[in-house]
Order: sequence, then C-alpha cells, then structure tokens
Amino acid sequence: MRSKDYSFIICFLIAAFSYAQVAVKGVITDAETGEPLPFVEIYDKENGLLTTTDVNGSYAFTTRKEALTLVFFSYDHAIREVVISSTATAENLDIALEPLQVNLTEVEVTARRKRVFELSRLKDVEGTAIYAGKKTEVVLVDQSMANLAANNARQIYSKVSGLNIFQNDDAGLQLNIGGRGLDPNRTSNFNTRQNGYDISADVLGYPESYYSPASEGVKEIQVIRGAASLQYGTQFGGLVNFKMKEPVKDRSLELITRNTLGSFGLYTNFTSLSGTSNQWSYYSFFNYKKGDGFRPNSQFESKNAYGFVGYQLNDRTSISGELTYLRYLAQQGGGLTDAMFEEDPFQSNRSRNWFQVDWLLYNLKLEHAFSDQTNFTFNFFGLNSSRYALGFRTNRVDQVDPGTERDLILGDFKNYGFETRLLHNYELLGKKATFLTGVKYYNAKNFQQQGPGSDGTGPDFDFYTEEFPDYPQQSSFELPNLNLAWFGEHIFYLTDRFSVTPGFRLEYIRTQSDGFYKRINTDGAGNVILEETIEENKDFERDFLLLGLGLSYKPVRGLEAYGNISQNYRSVTFSDININNPAFAVAPDITDETGYTIDLGLRGNYKDYLSYDIGGFAMFYNDRIGFVQKGLPDGRVISERGNVGDAVMYGLESLVEFSLGKISGLSGDFTWTYFVNLALITSEYTASEQPGIEGNAVEFVPDVNLKTGVQFGYRNLMANVQYSYLSDQFTDATNSVESNISGVIGQIPAYDILDLSLSWSYKRFKVETGINNVLDNTYFTRRATGYPGPGIIPSAPRNWYATLQFRL
Repeated sequence: MRSKDYSFIICFLIAAFSYAQVAVKGVITDAETGEPLPFVEIYDKENGLLTTTDVNGSYAFTTRKEALTLVFFSYDHAIREVVISSTATAENLDIALEPLQVNLTEVEVTARRKRVFELSRLKDVEGTAIYAGKKTEVVLVDQSMANLAANNARQIYSKVSGLNIFQNDDAGLQLNIGGRGLDPNRTSNFNTRQNGYDISADVLGYPESYYSPASEGVKEIQVIRGAASLQYGTQFGGLVNFKMKEPVKDRSLELITRNTLGSFGLYTNFTSLSGTSNQWSYYSFFNYKKGDGFRPNSQFESKNAYGFVGYQLNDRTSISGELTYLRYLAQQGGGLTDAMFEEDPFQSNRSRNWFQVDWLLYNLKLEHAFSDQTNFTFNFFGLNSSRYALGFRTNRVDQVDPGTERDLILGDFKNYGFETRLLHNYELLGKKATFLTGVKYYNAKNFQQQGPGSDGTGPDFDFYTEEFPDYPQQSSFELPNLNLAWFGEHIFYLTDRFSVTPGFRLEYIRTQSDGFYKRINTDGAGNVILEETIEENKDFERDFLLLGLGLSYKPVRGLEAYGNISQNYRSVTFSDININNPAFAVAPDITDETGYTIDLGLRGNYKDYLSYDIGGFAMFYNDRIGFVQKGLPDGRVISERGNVGDAVMYGLESLVEFSLGKISGLSGDFTWTYFVNLALITSEYTASEQPGIEGNAVEFVPDVNLKTGVQFGYRNLMANVQYSYLSDQFTDATNSVESNISGVIGQIPAYDILDLSLSWSYKRFKVETGINNVLDNTYFTRRATGYPGPGIIPSAPRNWYATLQFRL
C-alpha cells in the first residue's frame, strides 16, 4: 500500500474532543387522565425519529440544533407538533397529548402515520451506521399492499428505482434482484443482510442468497447503492438489509396468524408470537408454504422458522439473539428453448429435476452506549447450510430426458464471523462531526461436490459414484475463505447544511481451492477413451484499499442535494470456476472485477404533498464477467464465461410520489397517492480483448424500466393498482438476439405487467386479496445458465391470492 494511503487513513482517524450538547428531556402524559404515556415516538420533523418514551412516559435526547420542530406520535392520541425556537431554553419539555375520540383500524393508523412522516429514506446516522450522502431507499413492508404471502418482489420493490427482477418463482422462495446492469441471479451482486448480519452462502466466494426472509415477518427493507461498499463489503450493487419485525412493546403476548390461498394450489400460513415483559422481549414466527406451481413438475414445500430474544441489561446496554431456519424442496420443470416457449410457454420436459435447501442462521448482538455521544455494537453471526441440485442437464434443452443417471451438485456452506462498530459524535472547530470505525472478521469453510446422482425420479440426493464410475462430470473441492476488513467513515459538517463524508475500507482476502475434477471422454458408442484426474490446489491472497466520498447539502427543509463516489470490487466466485456445466465453458484466465460508482441526485418532501428522489448515476466496471459466443476449430459454437471487458452504465433513476388526497383536499377518511418510478439507462462496453464486443450494450440493462401505480383508500378499505414495463435486454456481451440450442443466451423481449390488490380491516381481522398479471401476459425475464434451467424460465400467468389475518 502506498504511503499516501496510510496518510489518508491516519488523517481520517484523528480523534477529536467531545463537547456539551443541549439535552432535551421531559414527560409525555394523557391530557385527560394525566397518566404517563409509554412508547410515544418523538421525531425531528426534518431528520426523523429521535427517541421513544419509556414505560414511565419519560424521554430524553441531545441535539446540536439551535431550533427544531418536534413531532409527537402515539397511535391512540392526536399528533402534536411543537416548534422550539431555542433548544437552550427547552431543556425540560413536558407534553400532554389529546386522546383520539374514535377507534382507528390498523389501516387507518398506518395511513395517518405514513401521511404525516416521510420514512422512506435513512437519516445521516442511524444506530452505528452512516448514510450521509448515500443513495438510500427504504421499503416499508408493513405498509405495503404487495402479495406478501408469495414475496412478490415486483410489488414489494416497486418504489426502488431501477431494479431488474427475475420473476419465475410463484412462491417467493428466492429473491432475484439486480440493477444498473448487474445480474439479478439470487441477488448475488448485492451484500444481503438480515438485521445487519450476512445471510448469503459465502459473502465473497459464493454470494448467492438461497434464503429470502418471509415478507410477512419483515418490517422494512433497506437498499443502499454503490457507496455501501465501504461499510458493508465490496459488491457493486450495494446493500440489501432486511429489518425483521420487532417485539410488540405494550403487552406480553401478541399473536398474528395469516392464511393464504391462491392459484395453482398455493397455500401459506404465517403465525407470529411477540411480546415484552420487564427487560425481556421476543418475536418469533413460523411460515409454511406449499403449491403445485404454474407449470408441470413444479411443486414445492417450504418451512421457515425465526426467533428473536432480547434482554435490556440497563439503560445503556442490551443483548439479543436470533435463530433462523429454512428448509424447502422444489421440483424444477427445467428450461425452454425459444421455439419451445413459442409453442407452449408452460410446458416441461424435465420430471426428475429437484432442488433442496437447508439454511440455518444464528446471530448474537451486543449494543452499548458508552455515553450519549458514543455507541458500540458487536455482532457475532454464523451460517450452517447446504443446497442440493439434482437433474438431467444438457446443452440441448429440447432433448428428452433418457432416464439415465442425473447430475448432482452439493454445496455445503459453513461460516462464522463478527463485526464491531464504534460511532462517536463530537465537535470539531465549532461544528458537529460524526466518526465511525469498525472491523469485520469472516471465516468460511465450504465444500462442493459434483457427480452422478440416481437414475430414479424422486428427490434422492445421494451420490452414486460406484454405480456410475464413468460419469463425466465429477469433482470435489474444499473451499476455505478468510476475510479481514477495517472500515471507517466520518461526517464533517462544514456548515449546518453542508456535510462531507470521506470513507475507506481496507480488505484482506484469502481464498483457497483444494480438490480434483475428472476429465472423462467417450466415443460415439459411450466407450471411455480418456480418463484422467486433475488435482488443483490454489491459494489466492490479495489486499487492497477502497476509498469513497459523500456530499450532502440541505439548503431548505424538504430538499437535499446528495452525491457520492466509491470504489467497488468483486471477487471471482468458486461457482464461476469449479462447476462443470454443459451449457457453457469457463475461460481459464477468469479474474476479479473492479470499478467505481458515482451518484448525484435531489430528494426530499414538499409539505407532504410530494415526495421525490431524482438522480443520475454512472458505474464504471472493469474486467466485467459475462458470456460471449466463441467459435471452436471443429466448427462448434460455445458460450464462454470470462472477463469480457470494461463497461460503463449510466442513466437517470427517479421516484416521484404525489399525495393526491392532500392536494385535492380530501378529508382525513380518504387516502389517495400516485407514484412514478422511472429508470432510463444506457450502457456500453468501452474496451474488450474479445472480438466484436467493444461498443455493444451491457447485459441485463433495459433502456426503460418503469413502475407506476395508484393507491386509494376510504377508512379501512384500500385498493392498489400497479403497472410495470421493461424494454428488451440482452443476456450476453455478444448482444445475441437469436438463441442457441441451450436457450442460455439471446434477448429477453420487452414485457409489461398489471397487478391489482385490495385490503379491508375490521377490528382484529384483516382481509387481503389481489390478482397478479391481470392481463394474463405471456413473458419471461430469465435465461438460466444452470438450475432451474438451463434455458428460458417462463414467468407466471394470471393468478390470484386471498389472505385472512387475525390478530390477538
């Protein structure tokens, strides 16, 4: 590392002295009874949640602001705003809230909270994380009208700009989202977390997410784009963090049960238990899903359990533990060629393909406040999981399954690690400042094996090596992975309205591969003419420094100009190099990817009439991994996966939401909103050693990505209509329009989808229903290179669902 890099870090980490902030405290009571009110939320109207009252109605927070507007929110009381012209004279502020004169339903409570507060973006500082100057988007799942029982990503992420989504799973067993030219496959280009800790198979070696949290148990989903690489890891996509629902605070037991019926034999049950008693709190759920799928040979069954237990040691210290388990078994109908899709998009010629996942996550978290200015968190996390893929695969997708031995791939993932974070607020040269530093340790021991499976029809996940010794695709690898990272960011407030946030991440990565693969060639009659075992022992170490800078300017309330630039890095995954796939070959010199991301934008809220985030981005991607078609000396043409070249993606991402109800002056009984989420993106390969690539468009980049919709409600009855449109996109760097015999490469045609959803609440009951793909359009969003293909994976036709919820 160069000396100036060290100088940067040393200068960045210079400690400063703390200073006396203004402490505001008080007690909130009921205006009629005088009783203290627990769990009242106190907001800074400009920057969001400050604190919540305790069981005695007391609250306290510190601020550097001379003046601010406080908003006091309680579900059973009228909202009250208090303007403080000088915080120095308001150190003791007792508030009395007027009780509401009517009982509100769940929908009405949610609606009034959403109209008053704009909670769809993260504050500059939350907990022990810094988001100043970053592009952040928060999906408020508990306010969504999406088909949560089926984890319908098209609806859930409708207000996250520019996302490209694979839509081939009618139960939401896996999440497949990308954006800005990143492959959506199993969200592998994002760092995926649950309550702040990793949940993918292997963060660096195999960052695919076979587990996706049940949406009915998720409170919100935080999406932080490119600049998240400094705090959360090196992925180009950024961070997706699922914040699970929290224990209910005002009772010892709350039960919620939701049962859903839907098309194609869909049945799901979600049952949660939650409560708080003295210092203890808990939240748990069990989620069961089963269905036949919208194609033949597509049945599935899933069981997902989650448990959280927290203990508040004192006012400054808390500990919590989490345990998550998922097991699902799914039959896979296989992929299609273009001709097969045109003939019958829902056909299947694979009846022996199966997929099974076992996912066990655990986490232990310590939170401690050393003072009102200094917070510390420690997360210890781990994963013990496996996935099995079994079936007949060939590069001729239309070939009939001969009923011989099947290809079996086992992935066994075991990892653990910890992440510590320390955040300190202080004063520097008379201005406020915030400093964050942290360390992450990650240790993975993975195992991967490929070989002959049974020649039966069911989900038999044993290897039959002795029975089929001449099976050509055999390999076995131990795949250790070690990662150490030190990161930090610092907010310098040059004025009360303008901040600069530099950051760094120092990475050490060691990936190893120890194993063998067999090379077996046969003649036309199936006789073995070559058999050799090739041993491989690789040890790849690297260390590097990533730098970034964020800017934020807030000239007036409700308006922020933001920008950031951050370096990115993505290592080659072991699935890129160790899996024998008949649908494509892997370039022997494939290597890591590097680059950087730039964001510039305007966002804010105008008097609760209008919410907006409009920005431009540019992603510079070096040594991008992708597919090209190559001709061989014997005349054959193959798809090869390797470093295609350098690419750039840039464009506009915008989300604008109007409160038409407030604009038109409708009464408080009505809600009426309209949103437009539009991304216009251009992409190009700027350099490549491969012939015919330079100047081509980048894969997975639709030029137009539009989602728009309207939501209307009267009291406890709500309706939502959403329309989605994506223009056509390529799946390989050659920009092939026509497909090959495997269906892996070729264009994904433009498609549009219309979704409708309704909900109605009455006392303890809630009914949700809807129709997805109302117009019954036939389309596909994915050409799978491996399971569940290879080939075209069709998307679901028109389907319905109905959910009944009961809360006790």
